[in-house]
Amino acid sequence: MPAYACTIHKSQGSEYPAVVIPLLTQHYAMLQRDLVYTGITRGKQLVVLVGQKKALAMAIKNHLGRRRYTNLAEWLS
Repeated sequence: MPAYACTIHKSQGSEYPAVVIPLLTQHYAMLQRDLVYTGITRGKQLVVLVGQKKALAMAIKNHLGRRRYTNLAEWLS
């Protein structure tokens, strides 16, 4: 059976029959609530979270994300 890998960032706006999301505390920089939510909502029929319960808890608690410095407000004015 074919297998494919894709980042959560690239999957935004798409859906897949099955999604497997690794959650490990070693990847603490990527443990963000919005990323986990996006990953989970990409799966149409099956979503599997693989890893540590502690990593999922860290992601759920981390709702702030990183500040983006885009200068968008300046460009629009």
